[in-house]
Formats: sequence, structure tokens, C-alpha cells
Amino acid sequence: MERLLRNFFLFLSKNKFFTKLAKRYGFRFGAGTVVAGETIQDAAKIIKKLNDKGLAVTIDHLGEFIDSEDEAREAADECVKAIETIAENKLDSQLSLKMTSMGLDISHQLVMENMRKILEAGKKHNVFVTIDMEDFERCQSTLDIFKELKSEYDGIGTVLQSYLYRTVEDIEDLNEFKPNLRLVKGAYKESPKVAFPEKKDVDDNYKKIIKIHMLNGNYTAVATHDDAMIEYTKKVEKDYNISREQFEFQMLYGFRNELQQELVDEGYKMRVYVPYGNDWYGYFMRRLAERPANITFAIKGIFSK
Repeated sequence: MERLLRNFFLFLSKNKFFTKLAKRYGFRFGAGTVVAGETIQDAAKIIKKLNDKGLAVTIDHLGEFIDSEDEAREAADECVKAIETIAENKLDSQLSLKMTSMGLDISHQLVMENMRKILEAGKKHNVFVTIDMEDFERCQSTLDIFKELKSEYDGIGTVLQSYLYRTVEDIEDLNEFKPNLRLVKGAYKESPKVAFPEKKDVDDNYKKIIKIHMLNGNYTAVATHDDAMIEYTKKVEKDYNISREQFEFQMLYGFRNELQQELVDEGYKMRVYVPYGNDWYGYFMRRLAERPANITFAIKGIFSK
């Protein structure tokens, strides 16, 4: 049943009709429970409220698979604007972005130009930038870009997905860069040739990469709503005397709000992934596909606001 639900939501995430409908009517029908408004000014108000509760944030302007240079440059300008807004309002927030929104499918030169513009702004205002991971087809190019930029800028991290067979090797390959990594299970539909088809294998690999990266001494963001993975991370912390300054938990805005606050109250760093913009539909469907239990969390979030 879980696999059927996953495939169903991944199918919906790519449906153009529902995407257009969602852009037009989404905020009338509950999108605001998982997306912090359409503009960075809307999002800044949400971030301030989260910060007041002791929650850190990473913000993401939704949009991907851009196919024109003008759109990619506009997306980069929006990221710079978000960084400036974070600084002006003294918010505890980082920035997350996707390489496809920067023009990955157009040209390498365009991506690097856009990323350097953003990272210069991040350096100026001391705002950390994370390159989100997308589908397997773009995994290697994303990591290559990360390596190139990491040699120029300190304030940059990226994401690895436990459902890919290659991820343990990627962890070791990136170790020389002492990377700040967000570790996730993965939310795209991939072939069993490149990704574990069974949940147990994905979970086992997730535990493996959490432990490897933490024991390598690198900063680790464990991005999960899964109680078992949270408890496993706490166990690694205890068993190997890992400092709480070396890792954090991350969860999505609108999901498991009570647990987020509990982790803060326990003294853990808890960062909320806060998306904004009207291109929210595909993002939300992939979150449901990633873990169908998120449906329950999202519904609870609607009624807890």
C-alpha cells in the first residue's frame, strides 16, 4: 500500500493540470499550512514567529525545471532578495535552492554565474546556502557544482539521499571537503537500477550515512519526520559522545509541529524548511510521496494553526 501511495503522489506531482490549478487556487484551500506565503515578505513574518519559538529556518523559493535564461536569472535575483531580507530582519535563517532553478538544464556557465551572485550575497550577509538534491539524473552534476563552489566559498552545503545506492561512496568522496550535509531519504521516483526499492533498505542506508558522516566529524543535518531515525541519531550522539554543536534536526514547515518544539525543548538544534512562492504543488506531492504518514501530519498542521 505504501508503495502504491508513493507512486500515486509522484504521478500527481508531475500533473500539469493540477499544477496550474494549485497555483491559481492553492492558498484558498490550505496551501498556507505548508507554504509560508507567496512573497519573501510573507515568509519573513513566518520565520520571525518560528525564531521566537527557538526554531531555526532554511527558506526556499519554490520553482524548478526552469528552461529559459531569463527565468533562471530572476530566480537567482529572488534568492539574493531573500538573503537581504533575512539580514535586514535579523532572522535566524539559511537559504536552500535547486540547481534546476538556477539553469542547470540550460548551461553550466549560467548556473555558476547565478550561484556566485547568490554566494557573494550570502558571504556579505553571513547567510548559509544549501544546494538541494534533485533526481538521480542530476545528482552527479549537482555534486560537481558543489565541489567547485566549495573550493571558493565556505558558506555552502548540499544534500545526499539514502535511497540511492551511490550515497555511501558520495559521503566518503565528499569527506575531504569537510562538508555540511543535509541527509534525507529521497523523494523522487527512481529506477531500482539506481535506488533501493524497499523501505527497509532505504532506512538502513539512512542510518549508515548518518553514522558515517557524524563520525567523520562533519556537520550533519538529519532531515526526517521519522521517530526511529530521530532516536537513532540521539543514540549515535550518546554512544560516540557527539557534540550537539555538530548536528541538527530538520523538518518541513507545517509537519509535526509539536515534535519540532519538543526537540528544541530538549536542547537540540531544530531547523524548519520553509518554502514560499506559488509553485508549491509538486513540492507538496513529493513530500507526501516521501512518507505517506506525512498526510496525517499535514492534516494535523491545518487544524493546529
